Amino acid sequence: MNKTLLKATFKSNWGVGLIIAAVMIMYAFSIISIYDPNSLAGLTDMVKMMPKELVAAMGFEDLGTTLTTYVGNTYYNFIAILFPMIYVIIVGNRLVAKHVDSGSMAFLLSTPNSRLTIVKTQALYLLSSITAIFLLLILAAISICQAMFPGSLDIGGFLLLNLVSLLTFYAIGGITFLFSCIFNDTKQSLSFGAGVPIAFFVLNMLSNAGEQMSWLKYFTIFSLLNPTEILEKSSTTLISIIILLMISAITYTCGIVLFNRRSLPL
Repeated sequence: MNKTLLKATFKSNWGVGLIIAAVMIMYAFSIISIYDPNSLAGLTDMVKMMPKELVAAMGFEDLGTTLTTYVGNTYYNFIAILFPMIYVIIVGNRLVAKHVDSGSMAFLLSTPNSRLTIVKTQALYLLSSITAIFLLLILAAISICQAMFPGSLDIGGFLLLNLVSLLTFYAIGGITFLFSCIFNDTKQSLSFGAGVPIAFFVLNMLSNAGEQMSWLKYFTIFSLLNPTEILEKSSTTLISIIILLMISAITYTCGIVLFNRRSLPL
């Protein structure tokens, strides 16, 4: 790891991360603030007035019966997927491919730092920044819940849900990082680095839209992030965690190895 490069990468990307974290916290506050355990049925009826396919695609069919299940089903089926995905697409592309495309990689490699040091530093930044975003969200959401509905949040279940969410974006980040390491051109890197996560996102929504499309869940990582099953502490949660860790390990390792070995247009 190179501390100077890590600081420079942080300075270039902290604004994006802060905006994403702020937007996620704002949505969390909005969703939590409209929760009312005494009139949840009314909120459910209001949701049912929306197009059935849209409600199903966004995972809002079941709002749950407790604060924890309500937050899980309304927030982690859509918001907690969309905004972190935007972050990893933007930043993942910047970490390697943009440096190669702009020519700044030649400057970095002219320093005493090896390719391996540079690419490992960039991978570390992506992982740590994703972690920071979710830590801010966790602290904010728990604080809001405790302030508005003391003792109503199942903190253990909520932390487990966020752990799986975090690992999901380690995996998605690994995919964008891999393509950033493979391509020299930012257009190609972004095409695949954004195309694959967006395809996963669309397939996940389609798989939720109805029984006829449910088979699509086998073709998207986001199906591993199932708030209902996670909060019920289903046995499939451990399987999801293992799969996500494997995807993360494979994509980051492949990205690092491929970048270290391939020819660069320097």
